Amino acid sequence: MVRGYQAEKIKEKLIEVLHDSKTGLSGIEISKKLKINRLTTTKYLQVFAAEGLVKQKNIGNVKLWFMEEGVESFEFPADFFRVKNKYLQYVLLGASKEAHNILRNSLHSGANPTKIITEVIVPAIESVQNSYDTGKIGKSEKNYLDDIILGSIYLIILTEREIDLKKNVIVFSTDSNNSLMAQAASAAFHVEGWKTSQLGDMSTAIDAMFDIDLQRFLNKVWAKKQDILVAVIFSSTESATKFFSQAVVTSKAKFGKALHLVFCTKLAKKTKDADFVSEDIEKILQWCQTVYESTQS
Repeated sequence: MVRGYQAEKIKEKLIEVLHDSKTGLSGIEISKKLKINRLTTTKYLQVFAAEGLVKQKNIGNVKLWFMEEGVESFEFPADFFRVKNKYLQYVLLGASKEAHNILRNSLHSGANPTKIITEVIVPAIESVQNSYDTGKIGKSEKNYLDDIILGSIYLIILTEREIDLKKNVIVFSTDSNNSLMAQAASAAFHVEGWKTSQLGDMSTAIDAMFDIDLQRFLNKVWAKKQDILVAVIFSSTESATKFFSQAVVTSKAKFGKALHLVFCTKLAKKTKDADFVSEDIEKILQWCQTVYESTQS
């Protein structure tokens, strides 16, 4: 960025400056308060407007900048619990705008995107699923709430990250119930700098030709077969776990030890061929990073 100014620091200052103004500020006034030149200020304001942080209004002949409605500042990690509760409340109310805004605010306030996924979004996914399993909500409402959460995951994916092409991961679920959790994990890998391939719900891929189909795909996304590729599979049924486990093991014979198999499941005893098994996305991320670092030493 110009003169080495960092976007996150400018965001914090801008939130403080505009929150203190009830009538809005011109670009020149903002430039003076932030102590950066006018051209740089304009560039940042345009970026922040696209992110939903600020908006511009014409008041007479003057163009003034305001904070978007609902924008507030948090302090992390202290405010993760507060954000978690407010986000879940908005999701369960079906308040998509408010749910997405609180995550935007968290990102603007410097929250770690991975922590937003593991400490805010994942608990919301589990809560909605529990409400459905206990009969508190029906399928229609669950799909509606899941879509709000999916929109939140897309917000996280849009955060810019430098991708390390040596770190490759494919993520998919063996059934529709695990699809949203797999999407969340895929976003977490993305923000951690992994080259991520999200395959979605692969339940319809269960057939005799899947081994060949998987190997063709791996040849495309991992053409050079350098460093590592991890297949992270979300599963909750014994039969699907066994089928996809065998498919990846078959591919291992062709692609070698650099291909790893990870399951996110409660069926630990049914995943003997896996390199790692956990119900915790954060632990899976940590394991994958540790394995990658071991290949670089």
